[in-house]
Amino acid sequence: MITSIELGDFLSHSNTKLEFQNGVTVFVGDNGAGKSSIIDAITFSLFGQHTRKSNKGLIKRGSNQGFAKISFSINDKQYEAVRKIDNKGTLSAKFSEITNDGKIEIAAGERKQFGESMTREVEKIIGLDFEKLKIASIVQQGELNAIINAKPKEFKELLNAIIGIDKLDVASESMKTVNKEFREKIKEKVGFDDTHLEILARDLEKHENDIQQAKPEKINLESKQEKLKIEVEELRRKIETDSPKIDKINQLEQRKKEIINYAKEAIQDIQRQISENERKIHDCEGCFEHTIQKSDLESKIEKVEQAIEDTLKKIQEMTSQTASLKEKQLLASKLQLKNNKCPVCDSNVEKLNPLFQEEHLKEEMIHLQEEVISKEKEKVMYNQKRKEFSEKLQHSRDAEATLRAHSINNKEELMKIQEDVKIKKQNIQNIPSMGASLIEISQIDSHAKIIFENITRLELETRGFDEQEFSNLKKTVNEKQVNLSQIDQQIGAILEKIAKGEQQVKLIQSAISELKIVKEYVGNLNEIQSNVFSRDGPVATSLRSWALNTISAKASEYLTLLNTKIQRISLSEKTRDVSITCYSKNEVLDLESLSGGEKVSVALALRLGMASLLGASNLNLMILDEPTTHLDAERKKSLVGVLSQLSNISNSESPMQFLIITHDEEIFEDSTVEKIYKFESSEEGSKVIAI
Repeated sequence: MITSIELGDFLSHSNTKLEFQNGVTVFVGDNGAGKSSIIDAITFSLFGQHTRKSNKGLIKRGSNQGFAKISFSINDKQYEAVRKIDNKGTLSAKFSEITNDGKIEIAAGERKQFGESMTREVEKIIGLDFEKLKIASIVQQGELNAIINAKPKEFKELLNAIIGIDKLDVASESMKTVNKEFREKIKEKVGFDDTHLEILARDLEKHENDIQQAKPEKINLESKQEKLKIEVEELRRKIETDSPKIDKINQLEQRKKEIINYAKEAIQDIQRQISENERKIHDCEGCFEHTIQKSDLESKIEKVEQAIEDTLKKIQEMTSQTASLKEKQLLASKLQLKNNKCPVCDSNVEKLNPLFQEEHLKEEMIHLQEEVISKEKEKVMYNQKRKEFSEKLQHSRDAEATLRAHSINNKEELMKIQEDVKIKKQNIQNIPSMGASLIEISQIDSHAKIIFENITRLELETRGFDEQEFSNLKKTVNEKQVNLSQIDQQIGAILEKIAKGEQQVKLIQSAISELKIVKEYVGNLNEIQSNVFSRDGPVATSLRSWALNTISAKASEYLTLLNTKIQRISLSEKTRDVSITCYSKNEVLDLESLSGGEKVSVALALRLGMASLLGASNLNLMILDEPTTHLDAERKKSLVGVLSQLSNISNSESPMQFLIITHDEEIFEDSTVEKIYKFESSEEGSKVIAI
């Protein structure tokens, strides 16, 4: 049981401490006085859970932090749980066992990542978690009245919620989600789910029909293909046989052109030879007469050049003599006899040496000049001769070079060329013209005859060959080849269609095989959902039947402790509702015939039975929050009478602690309830007084 609750700056409480004992404790006070805060204090200190919007909303206005502490006993052991919170939202918590030697810490905080959780340790000690404690030990406003006043169908829903059958709806939805996700995974893997089996069956039938229809078409096309291949092969053999004749016809035309061209070239070659030989004859005409004079001319030129050289030397000597005479003349002009005396030695002389006589020297110089002029004329004459001889010599050399260029060594060879020209001119007259027949042209020479023989052979080999017919044959082969290619494409398309169809058949058959298993599995899931998780399924019905029997038995036990004429309660389920039947010793009591106090007793017994069904916590605690809400004065009075008898339950073999929260203070004025706390609002917050 809870032994004490302490609040510090928690909700509307600045500093509140409440002491508890076994039996019934009543909290009275106006709405907003802080009565229901005790419930939040209990759940927050134990589990860190509450009914407020946020943890910060638990701190009293104007305060920086708040806390809730609860002390309770279980199996003769004392425990203390305290949780604190500051305005930053920081939480701290500690759970301890109280011994004679002090406090032994069991857990602190909620560091679940390190395996530390105060809430988990509290749950182990109490035996329930927050959600189960709410259902088993806390009767919220209106729930007790709902049990009293609910229609059968509503009572069934309430019962479902209290005993947890409504959780089957959550499980059912989860099953739907599982089913949906499973289908999505199957669809992601296979491409379909079990809902597509009929569609796949139709697709399978369609693909199988397509394959069956395509096979005869394939056989028909293959038959056409084989027949066409034979035709093409026969035509190709004929083409291969006749193809060489095309080459021979081309060769025939080439040979005809060749012989004509050869005739033209032969005539041109003979004409070229005649022209070339005539040019040789023309070039070499008179050359032998010039070459005969070469040696004589070379000798004459040599003599003339020697005469020119001698003349030049003579002119040079006379020029030197003239210069010497001029020097002597200059000296003679200075040597004059005066008084028949020598101008040098002053001796008597009759006359000067002629070499020193100016007149004599002039005469000598004139004579020399005349001789120089004579020699110059000789030189000119010799140069003319040399030029004449050189020109003749050059003609002789040119003639020699011309003969050498034409490879003519003597007059006999030149005469032979002249005779050859005469013969070729006669032969060219005998060559047939270009308009002559090929056989006439073939008479030109042996090579022309060989070409003509080839022409005759090719004409014989191609006789009867129709080139146009051969061209039409090739055209026919090409057309049939195109048809064959088209048939190949059609067969390829059908084979691809069959292959794809067979692949699709294989895939669809595999998918259908797998989806049949999926369908069976989904069917099992749906069956589980219908039978196990449906609130009206056999599992829920069986669970509800068992729960109703258990609640009926336990409620009947509590009714015997509440001192009513009702000895037994029976809950039974019908199609869509749950009926409540009350029994006295000798008769069945209709619920509507019961007094207000009896109805409250039934409702409370049922609620205690439900709590027992869930497994009441080790605290053996029951909190009734505003149980008088919506009750008239008579029923409120009846409720007080029932609540006054709760001490009987508290003193039973399994004693329970009851906390009753109500704003109807006056209804407990004449009651036997001894422990009553009055809650009042003040400027400092909630104020609690024991009355």
